Amino acid sequence: MERAVLVYTTWPTIVEAERAGRAIVDARLAACVNILPGMISHYWWQGKIERAEEIVMLVKTRASLAEAVGAAVKTHHPYTTPAIMVLPVEHVDVDYQRWLITETKGVD
Repeated sequence: MERAVLVYTTWPTIVEAERAGRAIVDARLAACVNILPGMISHYWWQGKIERAEEIVMLVKTRASLAEAVGAAVKTHHPYTTPAIMVLPVEHVDVDYQRWLITETKGVD
């Protein structure tokens, strides 16, 4: 069975995160997205340290769809350089894995 991955990204607002997350799930690029508000980020941008309140999104998908998820994030994202990181998953419950694969079938 194909392996599961998490795609980690951040958003400036809950509205944008929900809009993008819904589109990603609707396109069956992911079985689920988790949207976690209330993160504070400190990062370098254009030569200076910035601070931002952001929203974390974890996209639950299969490895073969990670690139398409990244492209979808870029399509919906207002940032010039959004954070898009694919995180390998060491272990997934077999029933959850089956559900994840079933809900993203036919997208390749």
